[in-house]
Amino acid sequence: MTAASVCTGRVILDSLQALDQFLAEVEKRAYRMAVIATGNREDALDIVQDSMLKLAQSYHDRNPEEWPPLFYRILQSRIRDWYRRNKVKNKWLRLFSVRKNEQGLDEIETIPDPVNNQPDQSLVNSRAISELDKALGELSLRQQQAVLLRLWEGLDVKQTANAMNCSAGSVKTHYSRAVHMLREKLGDHWS
Repeated sequence: MTAASVCTGRVILDSLQALDQFLAEVEKRAYRMAVIATGNREDALDIVQDSMLKLAQSYHDRNPEEWPPLFYRILQSRIRDWYRRNKVKNKWLRLFSVRKNEQGLDEIETIPDPVNNQPDQSLVNSRAISELDKALGELSLRQQQAVLLRLWEGLDVKQTANAMNCSAGSVKTHYSRAVHMLREKLGDHWS
């Protein structure tokens, strides 16, 4: 084994460790973005996993500073793909009714909440999060992307434009409209 092959192996290992660390850092936030965009936890998980896999397969050798915009561009592309697939799928699903349990209740609504918080704080948090989720869900997909990438991920305008595959001016427009709508909808909750 030569010194060059040992050095090359070490560089590859360091790069893979950096990629693992990056993916671990963005995993939860990316999942939350996908849940907000899709409204479906399982689909959101699939989207995030697929996005991470694509980044690791295609861009692992890139500079780590390039990973955030690349990852979010892949993520947003997967979300748009999900919307396209579901548009067709939902046409067929409308023909079927909501599944009910023996008591006539929607099965989804009867699933217990796995998180046990203090009741008063849980109620305040739940209401605030519910209002935020509702308001984010009412935004257009591009506005959601702009807000989540700029506010939650801390990407600058240029990085956000790269991730959304649009111009910086378009990012600014979507972001401005989204913030205005969120302030209008959330009132006191918005800071």
